[in-house]
Amino acid sequence: MKIVALYNIKGGVGKTAACVNLAYSCAACGKRTLIWDLDSQGATSYYFNIDSEIKGGTKKLFKSKEAGELVRNTDIEHLDVIPADSSYRHMDLYLDSNRKPKKQMQDFLEIFQNDYDVVFLDCPPSFSLVSENVFKCADVMLVPLIPTTLSMRTFEQITEYVNAHKKLSLKLFPFFSMVDRRKKLHIDTISTGQQEIDGLLRTAIPYLSVIESMGVHQAPVGKFAPHSQAAELFEQLWIEVSLRLKINAA
Repeated sequence: MKIVALYNIKGGVGKTAACVNLAYSCAACGKRTLIWDLDSQGATSYYFNIDSEIKGGTKKLFKSKEAGELVRNTDIEHLDVIPADSSYRHMDLYLDSNRKPKKQMQDFLEIFQNDYDVVFLDCPPSFSLVSENVFKCADVMLVPLIPTTLSMRTFEQITEYVNAHKKLSLKLFPFFSMVDRRKKLHIDTISTGQQEIDGLLRTAIPYLSVIESMGVHQAPVGKFAPHSQAAELFEQLWIEVSLRLKINAA
């Protein structure tokens, strides 16, 4: 089982849209796919028309021993969701109250080991004990970057954290998101990034209205607009990721 985290310290960078659409592409390849919506706002859960509620909240979730107690099925074959819950905003406090607080998420995800091929984590945009758990348990962290100076700075902060913690085994795969090629700053930043950013994925996701329409349709782009540019690019991005992770995408 591979664990793929979508994360950025900064919000509003297209993280959730990427998570939902990459998971859709993964499931479309026949991989048993799970998304854990870790953001208490519950955008991923909403996109799949799933109530943002875990019975018993965070405490009950981490004490569950059976995957079936937590997982909600979607109407997409091979794709399931652990929904968000309002109690997730206090998850840091719960993690901190336990022995080995940075290893709680890793231990929890082991119950899904035999049920899923790939688990996606849609992470809240903050740096916290929750994100430290994500750094610990993920195999790869996909970092969406708007091609602006501030967004690039947040990636530097993430890289500095990973480099300072030598025991971390996760790989960072940044990619450009919400790209507007009418803006000179975006074009220049992408050009610089392609030369300077280690591990940068080649596929960039543009700012497109069809991606914003996910909220209207409550579905991944690939489901309601399968022939759109956005659907094709998310598919292309997943192929890049799966090849790097040595996941058979075909």
